[in-house]
Amino acid sequence: MLVPENSLITPDPEAGRELAIKIARLTVKAMQPDDEVRARLRPDYAENADSLTVAAHVVAVEFATIAAANNYWR
Repeated sequence: MLVPENSLITPDPEAGRELAIKIARLTVKAMQPDDEVRARLRPDYAENADSLTVAAHVVAVEFATIAAANNYWR
């Protein structure tokens, strides 16, 4: 399941941020389902500032989506 518990609704921004990270990780796993390949590739991006910046951007986009779904926690 790419959206845990099939909902983007969270009790607070912290839980929303955690959900954003989880969804981003699940997306990577869905695109590359082979655990060995992901493990082999991890060192390449783990020490690459550009790759980490792109990963952070993906999480930020997911977080923005979750924030909108939660009416920006207002």
